[in-house]
Amino acid sequence: MSSRIQKLAAAYRQHLTVPWQVGLAAIQRVVFAVYDKADELRLRANVEEFALATSQAGKHWLLIDLTNAFPDWMMEQKYRDAYFESPEDLAGYPTGELTGFVSDLIARLKTEIAAQSGPDTVVALLGVGTLFGLARVSTVVEGIKESITGRLLVFFPGEHHPEHHSYRLLDARDGWNYLAVPLLAKD
Repeated sequence: MSSRIQKLAAAYRQHLTVPWQVGLAAIQRVVFAVYDKADELRLRANVEEFALATSQAGKHWLLIDLTNAFPDWMMEQKYRDAYFESPEDLAGYPTGELTGFVSDLIARLKTEIAAQSGPDTVVALLGVGTLFGLARVSTVVEGIKESITGRLLVFFPGEHHPEHHSYRLLDARDGWNYLAVPLLAKD
């Protein structure tokens, strides 16, 4: 495991040692594990370290990989071939957020979360970088955070700027302010 991913896993383990308070606002139950986009494959290869840490802390683990969320959604679209010829026909395409895709993704996530998680579950989102240009991570998190009674862990390839509580996905888009708890690979 790369040392940066080891440090991120250690920060996560440390975070899990804090007892979970009941009655926290949804935003206080969201954790962003921020890592360098160059470490994506290393993180994926070692995501079981986070699952193991969760289990050792007496919590349940639910990993949801969003990597294929858009291709899966597109395959269900009646006019998918036409969309590939003229992507601007997709509602929201020019703004970088496909409204039909986003609303469907949020609905699917809520259904999966409701069926498979509880108050002692860490719901982990992997593959959020694949949403770039299709959906804003902040929109997805806002859409599902109330559905999670345990904790939401977002594996976030990008940057966190603590002075503004801002996050930048893949270091490529202007950041957005978000008050989730950031976990960083600390030296």
